[in-house]
Amino acid sequence: MEKDSEQMAETTNQQERDMESNSLHQPLLKRNLTALSSSPLALVGAKVSYIESLDYEINENDLFKHDWRSRSQAQVLQYIFLKWLLAFLVGLLTGLIATLINLAVENIAGYKLLAVVQYIDNKRYMMGFLYMTGVNFILTLIATVLCVFFAPTAAGPGIPEIKAYLNGVDTPNMYGATTMFVKIVGSIGAVAAGLDLGKEGPLVHIGACIASLLGQGGPDDYRIKWRWIRYFNNDRDRRDIITCGASSGVCAAFRSPVGGVLFALEEVATWWRSALLWRTFFSTAVVVVVLRAFMEYCKDGACGLFGQGGLIMFDVGGVPVRYHVADLIPVTVIGIIGGVLGSLYNYLLHKVLRLYNLINAKGKLAKISLSLAVSLFTSACLYGLPFLASCTPCDPSLVDSECPSTGRMGNFKQFNCPKGHYNDLATLLLTTNDDAVRNIFSTNTPSEYRVFSLVIFFILYCILGLFTFGIAVPSGLFLPIILMGSAYGRLLGMAMGSYASIDQGLYAVLGAASLMAGSMRMTVSLCVIFLELTNNLLLLPITMLVLLISKSVGDCFNPSIYEIILELKGLPFLEAHPEPWMRNITVGELADVKPPVVTLSGIETVGRIVDVLRNTTHNGFAVVDSVGQVSEVHGLVLRAHLLLVLKKKWFLQERRRTEEWEVREKFTWVDVAERWGTIEEVAVTKEEMEMYVDLHPLTNTTPYTVVETMSVAKALVQFRQVGLRHMLVLPKYHGHGVPPVVGILTRQDLRAHNILSAFPHLEKSHASKKGR
Repeated sequence: MEKDSEQMAETTNQQERDMESNSLHQPLLKRNLTALSSSPLALVGAKVSYIESLDYEINENDLFKHDWRSRSQAQVLQYIFLKWLLAFLVGLLTGLIATLINLAVENIAGYKLLAVVQYIDNKRYMMGFLYMTGVNFILTLIATVLCVFFAPTAAGPGIPEIKAYLNGVDTPNMYGATTMFVKIVGSIGAVAAGLDLGKEGPLVHIGACIASLLGQGGPDDYRIKWRWIRYFNNDRDRRDIITCGASSGVCAAFRSPVGGVLFALEEVATWWRSALLWRTFFSTAVVVVVLRAFMEYCKDGACGLFGQGGLIMFDVGGVPVRYHVADLIPVTVIGIIGGVLGSLYNYLLHKVLRLYNLINAKGKLAKISLSLAVSLFTSACLYGLPFLASCTPCDPSLVDSECPSTGRMGNFKQFNCPKGHYNDLATLLLTTNDDAVRNIFSTNTPSEYRVFSLVIFFILYCILGLFTFGIAVPSGLFLPIILMGSAYGRLLGMAMGSYASIDQGLYAVLGAASLMAGSMRMTVSLCVIFLELTNNLLLLPITMLVLLISKSVGDCFNPSIYEIILELKGLPFLEAHPEPWMRNITVGELADVKPPVVTLSGIETVGRIVDVLRNTTHNGFAVVDSVGQVSEVHGLVLRAHLLLVLKKKWFLQERRRTEEWEVREKFTWVDVAERWGTIEEVAVTKEEMEMYVDLHPLTNTTPYTVVETMSVAKALVQFRQVGLRHMLVLPKYHGHGVPPVVGILTRQDLRAHNILSAFPHLEKSHASKKGR
């Protein structure tokens, strides 16, 4: 035990030397093999942090019961109204910030590309390259410096941390005002710099930050203390608001309100109910209205270049979709390819992130250098590779304004070609990522792209997709995966030629959907997002088929990309389905391998409470009363509430039960909802150590309990679905000499890896069954 503790402390000290490192760039945590007594550590932003669970369970102590009984009908209606008001504000602010990001990206990237095109038209190719590379370099530098020095938790997509939070894991510093600001500015810089990443993942994180800040009344240092805001100063309500924020972020990224709700339901939320469904849908509806209003305002050029490219939207609604039974064969092939390539992408990205750990462990300069190196490589490829493609004559049926195009947009970029010709590879590379997707999704253009150009495009974005994700900038995975998938989808459409009745642009849509399902393992939400993106309901049957096949194939090889990132970070995420071998072990056996449970008396001495808090890291303690010769469990008291008692110095001179008025005079329900620091911040005199505390009024008298003979599989399902932090294990038989509590299980105790560390024979039987 001491050796393992020293090893854990050494790991923590090593990480703290580099405070501003990206969470994905740290050396992975070494597994602690001390069974169920390992400390909960995870990589969150700057350093290795001690991870705590969230109190989603309603703490039914005397204060809560009195507050609930005393609430008038008007107060209950006010609470419900405020929930809807917060949902409205989350949608409104997310829509405004998404518009700001899109407007900034379209203008910065647009004017940059216009200048580059001007240099190319004047045959000043080297100046065009230097200009493009220099602007991209500066934008990447700004995004990287902000992430490295000011908000390390803003790097990456943020979706895995949101999944962990909604699963019950407190991820420190993920939803602060500084993180949100860096996420906004960093996303603008990274996307406008032409890096192979999207703003979709960051928008989900930004929506969650907005929701969290609104729910708690602002940043920690400038928090509004209004009474109505403090209604929501608890983990349970904050979880619901952040769920609204995450769904609003997806809606803002894709203009997909229903897809945003389903994304929250399928991918990020662990706990769901019908009232939450309505509020998330209301938030996404507000987002869509805001986005639509700004698009109408900006479409006449009032917002610079925004409105010409605008928000991500790939409208193929006007394309007739006809397919026959024979078309199911290439559609099935696309699904299989998507599953295989998606799982291969997850595997390779896992290896790349481990490599980045070694590079970025060298310090802040290494992180900045890595990001800038990726930026230089990307700029060189985007500018230089189109020179490898040959010029293609324009179709005579197209008017001169369509082919060739000389602006920053258009399907037929002239680049270095003579009049009447276009460069198909420049059409895909020398543009923004959103426009690249629009171009490759373009329909009724069967001869626009050559096989060579699409192969180059596919290989390039596979390389960029692997090496761009993980650098110290805000980044999303959606758009890079869409670009890769659409390339091989269009290639397959070209290979089918006249044998298929589906347009090549629709093959590109199916390819993008298949790769996303193969990597992210989403189905329902992804299907709706693509339908809302493409505005073509006729694609629904074959899109469903592709998604189901891709997910099924991908599941045969490895987990989803977000699960891999969660594992890399060490966040203790509880999966929905227990392992089959968990039915072969009981919760009583789990409790036996843990250290002895620490209990407190209903009326306890101050000295005993201080001693327990100083010598343990537990966040919950069983409160036990003696009734004759038998001890019985009164409930569970939280560490935060014990610290509240010590800070308020609610001590008694003699051992007695307090009256209800005494409790209400000293505490309010708002006090109980707060977190009260650490035991080191509490000063207790020697005389006070001899006094008493009545813990009954602060004790949750209805904690969730299980009998010691229950299987771990059944306990895990209950723990996850209810959103527990502590689960009391009680003996099957009660009587004299039988301890009233067998143990207390937490999230760490129910994780498969920790259980297998404590019971190696289960791992052997598990491995032998897999080998058959």
